[in-house]
Amino acid sequence: MSTSTKPFSPAPFKPPFWLTNPHLQSILPKFFAPKAPTYRREVEKDSLDESDIAYDFYDAHPVDTSKNGALEQTPLIVLFHGMEGSSDSHYARALAYQMHAQGWHFVVAHFRSCGGIPASGRVFYNAGDTGEVHYMLQNLSEKYANMYAVGVSLGGNALAKYMGEYEDKVLCKGAVVISAPVDMSSAALSMHSFLSHRIYTPYLLNPIIKKALANDITQEEIDSIKAVNRISDFDDIFTAPRHGYRSNNHYYQASSALPYLLKVTKPLLLISAKDDPFLGFTATANDVSDCVTILDTEHGGHVGYIRYRSDSKQAQGRDKKSRFDINWLPETVSAYFNWIGVESRKK
Repeated sequence: MSTSTKPFSPAPFKPPFWLTNPHLQSILPKFFAPKAPTYRREVEKDSLDESDIAYDFYDAHPVDTSKNGALEQTPLIVLFHGMEGSSDSHYARALAYQMHAQGWHFVVAHFRSCGGIPASGRVFYNAGDTGEVHYMLQNLSEKYANMYAVGVSLGGNALAKYMGEYEDKVLCKGAVVISAPVDMSSAALSMHSFLSHRIYTPYLLNPIIKKALANDITQEEIDSIKAVNRISDFDDIFTAPRHGYRSNNHYYQASSALPYLLKVTKPLLLISAKDDPFLGFTATANDVSDCVTILDTEHGGHVGYIRYRSDSKQAQGRDKKSRFDINWLPETVSAYFNWIGVESRKK
């Protein structure tokens, strides 16, 4: 699996004690993200040929595969974002710069209704839609020979499920999954807790309600959606029936990655914080195949991992005076890809 005989051992995440609060870790990163790079956008149809989806590229160098049908050899890192995420998300920006610094291409593959392009068909964002993940990777494989993937939050669950469900047919050579609710039922219960419900639910729920109401839906659906105040209720009345599930419980059970992790046949790193307020049950060593590495940290929140540097070293893309940075995750991702044998072409 790796070119090294040593286990993967990245730099530890050790924030100062006053920055260990999981809610601070989950909320602060967006305020310290680097400015978004200049992406190159391509728009294609989804796997159902219904909705347009956007691919936002940050190229390591110009790509020309028009000659003789030759594939681009420089590695491409594909990001599958979380709920209501996009290429503008804080983690996408930080990953883009880190992957670029390694000399690798980077692209954010947007799910339906994300990236500023509304969904045109009946289906929207589905955390278990591995067919869509495979389809997006197939599109990219027409130009790129060496693909690796990163999945964040619900996009991470979809990617992890894909890695186990498709086994040897997986089109990426390795993957990293960050802060993924691989057991979606227990994650939904975590989101029902008082603090999570009060702090995060409005931030996540309001945009998806707005998108749903803008779609072609019945008056009954409109009335039901307007009365929703929990994500699980929205999933029960909208997400589940729209995607062929009987209920939110059926959706969570069928879409969770956890049962598939024993079948993973290619290198996969699972990163999660023990204090993540969004997660329920997470994978243990007995739940995964030998190809899976589990990295559980004490702190970090949900896709947080914000550091405070006691020195004045500049964070990527930030003001030189800033002592905060969110680069631990991108650095760990690139370290893992190096560990499994991806060659860096550092600039």
